[in-house]
Amino acid sequence: MPDDEVDVPALEAAGGLAGEPDGYERLWTPHRMAYIGGADKPTDDQPGPGCPFCRAPSLPDEDGLVVARGDVAYVVLNLYPYNSGHLLVCPYRHVSDFTDLTPAEVAEVTALTQQAIRVTRAVMAPQGFNLGMNQGEVAGAGIAAHLHQHVVPRWRGDSNFLPIVARSRALPELLADTRARLAAAWPVRGE
Repeated sequence: MPDDEVDVPALEAAGGLAGEPDGYERLWTPHRMAYIGGADKPTDDQPGPGCPFCRAPSLPDEDGLVVARGDVAYVVLNLYPYNSGHLLVCPYRHVSDFTDLTPAEVAEVTALTQQAIRVTRAVMAPQGFNLGMNQGEVAGAGIAAHLHQHVVPRWRGDSNFLPIVARSRALPELLADTRARLAAAWPVRGE
């Protein structure tokens, strides 16, 4: 065997490259480091391109991961999803508190949340949903300055050891593919 080749089976049989194998399979998700490091988080509470929820609807739908648009609110895929099909329903207006929404925003966020559940059921057949709106950073809002409603599809057994042991999620579909399937199934406005 040439000097620059490693006999991996022999090393594993001898105890591995760095000691005894521990029996765990590793799923590397380096894209999560961007989220952990604070990527796409606004540096202030101001509206505009620094806020991902202000920026997303200004992009083409595919680039912004926008699934559907209403008059005062829109639906976008979560860039750092808890599960495949994790949607966010956001008002276009940069507002942080649910009590500050206008009646039209409340109505459309609610209607889009209902539609998100219907479309996700038709496209992905989840067995349940988690719905939630975190108000303030201490309540878990990753981006507290721009209100967003989470719509997370759930399947029996979708949570496994990965989030607990490896602080990682295994997602079976690319965001662009999920967005395309959900957008294609979304009813045309006015119909």
